[in-house]
Amino acid sequence: MIKMTLSDKTNWIKEKALELGFLSVGASKADFLAQEADRLKEWLGLKYHGKMAYMENHFDKRVDPRKLVENAKSVICFTYNYYTEQKQLDPTAPKISSYAFGRDYHKVIKQKLKLLSQAITEMFGNFEGRYFVDSAPVLERDWAKKSGLGWIGKNTLLINPKKGSFFFLAEMIVDFELDYDEEISDYCGTCTKCIDACPTDAILGDGFVLDSKRCISYLTIELKEALPKSFKGKMDNWMYGCDICQDVCPWNRFSKPHNESDFEPKNELLEMTKADWENLSQEKFDELFFGSAVKRTAFKGLKRNIDFLE
Repeated sequence: MIKMTLSDKTNWIKEKALELGFLSVGASKADFLAQEADRLKEWLGLKYHGKMAYMENHFDKRVDPRKLVENAKSVICFTYNYYTEQKQLDPTAPKISSYAFGRDYHKVIKQKLKLLSQAITEMFGNFEGRYFVDSAPVLERDWAKKSGLGWIGKNTLLINPKKGSFFFLAEMIVDFELDYDEEISDYCGTCTKCIDACPTDAILGDGFVLDSKRCISYLTIELKEALPKSFKGKMDNWMYGCDICQDVCPWNRFSKPHNESDFEPKNELLEMTKADWENLSQEKFDELFFGSAVKRTAFKGLKRNIDFLE
């Protein structure tokens, strides 16, 4: 165990995280999110979360990390790059969001956080803390914003002016203090490309509010019942997730391909034709998506989505 200044400790943790493959790291004081709590309450009240009933659970924990980790002092936020220039080869084939091309990101990033947690313990001694990858009632975009990793754009995703938005978010809530980062400005300006491009009009008004019930990602992944007929012909051929509001975002011209081998897609996945997808079997699904986030929708769900596109 080595004693360091607060600044030294913060820099050491950030450098270690970058060594482990994270794209960026920031930290903020663990505290009650007053403004965010009001916004979340309003969003839930308007039923914009659709059938995601879990969004209503543990409200107090969502807005106060000290209720997730006793004596929490800091929230450390991470981004992990998944941008790729690889594409499915058949332009007429049903599309998969690029974040799901490779191995399930939850498993990949949790392993990195486990290694970081162990390194912090070895360097500074035992601490109380928990780490999360889209796996707990944590307002991850709000914490990432507070930690200076970007601003929340009109498409409601975190955007970084040098790195774009094709990255996963993760958090570590800990019982020690750090040097905290400053928030950065919003640079969406008058741009409305994401709003204009969304084929289902899921981004409401002037942006910054998403009606999940209209979002292609929600419809193809979260919704477990039949897809509403009102969206027939509006899905832009997406069968799992959607990248439209990121593909059109000018800030993603700064995205650079990831170097995570676990996120590399199988050639067979990229080579699947429209006919291959339409004739997809349970066995082929299991082969293509072993260890993949696409398992979340299951074979039945993916077939439902493919059939809806025909």
